[in-house]
Amino acid sequence: MIQKSYEENGIAGKHQQLIEELEALRQEVAELKTEKAAFQAQKKLLEYSVATIIRASPEEEMLKATLKDTLDVCSQLTGAQKGSLFLLDRQGVVTDSILTQREAAQAERDRLIGSVLAQGLAGWVYRQHQIGLIVDTETDDRWLQLPNQPYTVRSALAVPILRNEQLLGILTLLHQEPGHFSPEIAHLMQITADQIAIVLENAQLYCKSEAYSKALNYELEKGRQIQRDFLPNEIPQLPNLEIATFFSPARQVAGDFYDVFLLPGDYLGLVIADVADKGVGAALFMALFRSLIRIFSGQISLGGLSIIANEAELSILLESEVTTNLYQINPLKAVALTNNYVAHQHMQMSMFATLFFGVLDPETGILTYINGGHETLFIVGDTGVKASLNATGPAVGMMPNMKFKIQQVQLEPGDILIGYTDGVTEARSPSGQFFTEKRLQSLLDQSALLSSALLEHIKTNLFAHISNAPQYDDITILIVQRKAEDYNFILHPFTAP
Repeated sequence: MIQKSYEENGIAGKHQQLIEELEALRQEVAELKTEKAAFQAQKKLLEYSVATIIRASPEEEMLKATLKDTLDVCSQLTGAQKGSLFLLDRQGVVTDSILTQREAAQAERDRLIGSVLAQGLAGWVYRQHQIGLIVDTETDDRWLQLPNQPYTVRSALAVPILRNEQLLGILTLLHQEPGHFSPEIAHLMQITADQIAIVLENAQLYCKSEAYSKALNYELEKGRQIQRDFLPNEIPQLPNLEIATFFSPARQVAGDFYDVFLLPGDYLGLVIADVADKGVGAALFMALFRSLIRIFSGQISLGGLSIIANEAELSILLESEVTTNLYQINPLKAVALTNNYVAHQHMQMSMFATLFFGVLDPETGILTYINGGHETLFIVGDTGVKASLNATGPAVGMMPNMKFKIQQVQLEPGDILIGYTDGVTEARSPSGQFFTEKRLQSLLDQSALLSSALLEHIKTNLFAHISNAPQYDDITILIVQRKAEDYNFILHPFTAP
């Protein structure tokens, strides 16, 4: 027997190999002497032929070509002189026809289909869902003699292709001599038709999944564009600050976000956050967190929302030894308000975010902030990392009435504040190694860089580490530099393409 082996040489190569294997089995049939042995070899060949279809690509052209080969095999091994294979959809409408006559014109196909399904043997099978075996067409009223038919038919076999009682197609074989097709051959063709039914059902499911996948991708792409709109289109350009950002989602939609916006009193709000989980759910909560931080930090009226009873209760949730003016402290109430809103209204979803929210005085460089369970932010000076801004409270949205501590730090002229999400430190190499916070910090310690150069330095090293490995998590970086007095270079925001 031939050795069945498939090389990974694409659809065309598999198809060619199938043809060669079928030819080898045909030769075995020709060499067998007894009718019984020949029948067994034919059965084996047909089963192998259809089993190969099941392993073939569901692409339309490949499927149709393979079905055509199968029809040819059925015709040759049963001795049929003509054959056809009608394919039907779930509504019973013929979607395609495959004929042993390769030269058959489309007009002839349409005429044949319309006639035989209305009155002929195929039509009887179409209605009865049973095998139709005609020993002699001259004595069987199921046979329809077409006018001007170019060939004589005296025996015919039509087999329904059924899957879970649904008719997916009809296999028809014809011969000019009466009594050519035996009940044994009819049984063999029914087995073959059952196997073809599996192929056709899989092809239908594949087409449905492809259509669904395209629709889903379309919706996700719209979601990606909408989510992009939640990120700031323009970064506020202040004369003594340079700001650079980078955002690279792992999927079409992301749970990471950053935000930079002006607050009353000419202060600057700085946010970087990472919503738990990934995908569409995280993206929806990303939009919620971002919107709540903006609304509550701007002290917009809560309207009918009853989240925290009064200012006294709110003050309990914010621990602060900072004595700077209230314009810089008040926006940070947004963290406690957002925490309580998400925890109360969406407790059943168990969604939360690690979040850093800082309020920066551009004139003095004083940064007042809350770090709600987020990655450590760093302040980089001329000699590398000079300060670490660790968590001052839990992740936001986990439980109501959690306490958050307000901290304060000074950005000196030339200092750089860098925030990032865990998509940076947990980025994996092809071998599965993490990038790590230690490696990130070593990049920050190497030399004094401008914010734009530092961002590019981090990106170059990060993506060299990832190489051709898949990006497992969203990557977000926010860098803010307080200009030195003699530094007048204007930096434009860096964003992911």
